[in-house]
Amino acid sequence: MVLSDLKFAFPDLAIEPGSIDSWLGNSGHVHVYPTSEKEVVGLLKFAHDHGKTVSVQGNGSKRGFGGLKESYDVLLSLSKYTGVIEHSPGDMVVTVKAGTPFHELQAYLAKHQQQVSLDPAMPHLSTVGGVIASNDSGPKRMGYGSARDIVLGLKVVYPDGTIIRTGGKVVKNVAGYDMNKLFIGSMGTIGVITEITLKLRPLPKCESLVFITFQDNRLDELRSFVVKQFDSTLEPTAFELISPSLAEQLTGRKQWTLAISFEDVESSVIYQENKVKQAVPKEADVSILRNEETGEFWNRLSSISPSGQKEPSDVAEIRVGLKIGVKNIDVLHVLEECVDIQDRHNLVVYGHGGFGHGLCHVVLQGTGGEVETAIQALRSIVQKLNGYAIVKHIPLFLRKIIHVWGDKPDSFFLFEGIKASIDPRRVLNETRFIGGI
Repeated sequence: MVLSDLKFAFPDLAIEPGSIDSWLGNSGHVHVYPTSEKEVVGLLKFAHDHGKTVSVQGNGSKRGFGGLKESYDVLLSLSKYTGVIEHSPGDMVVTVKAGTPFHELQAYLAKHQQQVSLDPAMPHLSTVGGVIASNDSGPKRMGYGSARDIVLGLKVVYPDGTIIRTGGKVVKNVAGYDMNKLFIGSMGTIGVITEITLKLRPLPKCESLVFITFQDNRLDELRSFVVKQFDSTLEPTAFELISPSLAEQLTGRKQWTLAISFEDVESSVIYQENKVKQAVPKEADVSILRNEETGEFWNRLSSISPSGQKEPSDVAEIRVGLKIGVKNIDVLHVLEECVDIQDRHNLVVYGHGGFGHGLCHVVLQGTGGEVETAIQALRSIVQKLNGYAIVKHIPLFLRKIIHVWGDKPDSFFLFEGIKASIDPRRVLNETRFIGGI
């Protein structure tokens, strides 16, 4: 019924029959692929007026992130709503359509010696809108910040089809409330982001990656080294700790590994490399990558996250992704717990975390029961550290058991109020955010 109604109302819109997805959920009985903002507006008005629910996605890489529904009435995919709308190289600002693949935007900007200073997971699969809607970031968040630091303006379509603009298209824009932050990380639950204006940075003249490997029984030395470096004059863009199991996958050495990134003119990069080498304990090993090789490493690291685009070949083997936030130095405690979990359970555990921002990304691979036990163990230690643990990617049947966002915060009534005000009919991405919003 929905399919025929949509085809009648929107004869020029790309519409396909959908399906129920019992593995990851968040699918749609009907899939639509708008190529213009007008089509997005029309579809949302239709859904709002006819009491239909809508799941919003880009390329679907985050389909396993939140949500308790197998299928909505309509899956709205922005994968065909792509392209650069406006680019001002002199002002270092770009406006882009939300469905634009992130890696394609970076390739376009590289021709102008510029970049978006975000390093999200799976940049080859993610769209710009998906990165912003989930507030995704990676190790270089330490040096460059998150999406909330570089988004200058957004164009958003409300659930009833109303179009609003937030922020602006210039760097110095300080008038009124910063409405951008309301939508960044909101998981598409209060509006469909159609355009994003981003502040850019120049590509670095030189980039290096210093690897320092420590033995398991030398973690006190690792901690001491980290503290001393943060008290120094170094200016790394990333200061990432990699667990032994992940380091083995990325570097071939199953040891605790620090990856320290420097980006600047060549003389400054070399100077900082030498300062690090002088401070490294004698028992630790040092190796250095430069320029293109560093990009290849970061791409491999960003690709460890499980994706909603890939169906498992063996449903008994589950891959789960977590995002854990703690105080900076407590990153070591979290990753030590990951090693202990792997030793105690029949699991494969990969983890890395940034001492500069306190965010850890952990991948668990094993059976459903073992994965559930491991999540509980991680949340237990994170709670003792006064941090939080979000389950970013997990099959639907486990999302119905595990509260992927954790306990409701004390401010949850504010989230409920915003959702009720903007989307009282609960049209958009229902149950995909904190507390089932």
